[in-house]
Amino acid sequence: MSEPDVLVLRQTIHGSDAADLVASLRERLPGREVVLARTPAEERDLIETARVAVGLDIDEELLAAAEELELFACVFAGTGHLPRDALADRGVAVTNASGVHGPNIAEYVVGSMITHARQWPRARRQQANREWRTYETTEVYGSTVAVVGLGAIGRAIVDRLESFDADTVGVRYSPEKGGPTDEVYGFDRFHEAVADAEYVVLACPLTETTRGLVDADALKTMRADAVLVNIARGPIVDTDALVSSLRNSRIRGAALDVTDPEPLPEDHPLWGLGNVTITPHNAGHTPHYYDRVADILAGNLDRLDDGEELENRVV
Repeated sequence: MSEPDVLVLRQTIHGSDAADLVASLRERLPGREVVLARTPAEERDLIETARVAVGLDIDEELLAAAEELELFACVFAGTGHLPRDALADRGVAVTNASGVHGPNIAEYVVGSMITHARQWPRARRQQANREWRTYETTEVYGSTVAVVGLGAIGRAIVDRLESFDADTVGVRYSPEKGGPTDEVYGFDRFHEAVADAEYVVLACPLTETTRGLVDADALKTMRADAVLVNIARGPIVDTDALVSSLRNSRIRGAALDVTDPEPLPEDHPLWGLGNVTITPHNAGHTPHYYDRVADILAGNLDRLDDGEELENRVV
């Protein structure tokens, strides 16, 4: 077996398999040996001498065989599923893919806002019925948007909203750090942040603080013409409270890429609501995913050689 500079573990993301990641890495790292482990046996053999491994996960058994490993580059933004303590104990740095989803999810959010402002679902229904009947629409331009979560995705969303001359309000754990929005609040002022927003965008992680954040009380705080956009995690929203608010026109609509439960059962009432758009947790899909992962890792290999701080380091 060879002694790879970078070992790519078996994985498939958004319909692309690990061979696509290998191709992207080899293009960016022409002077390094990048190898793909296609079987469990190859993973065990190659991990023994690999300096860097990249993949979705690494279990403790595989980690125990990694004698030379300095970096595990996770291709997800979240790393809670990894044996982080074991990695730290062995002196293995861990990086994530934070920022990879920024452009595509930001497009999803802005597209959802326009969809609800221009009432595209109603247009589609009328087209299916061959019904020529005018209806009122609104604009995203000049609106107030609350972005809950100001990580890489939240920042990308705010950046694109500049083109719409939107007033933006951000919510983050450390409001004293400021942010790209016109105003920044902590989660303890969440209701204040969303009270005047025509669009409330959830782009935060699921934590004990955010679980059930958008409950009946929060929905009552929101404007009657507000649209909720959730590209975060389903349990951040109280689904029953959301259904009730949508049915009774307490808010204007919702764009949901994530739901609770998920997958959404066929008989769930959300499917039948005309003021809701639902996608199957695919806002993060992009053909450029592995290219962006490769960009981060290529830069980090140089930083590893130079003893510099790694981008997106979490362990």
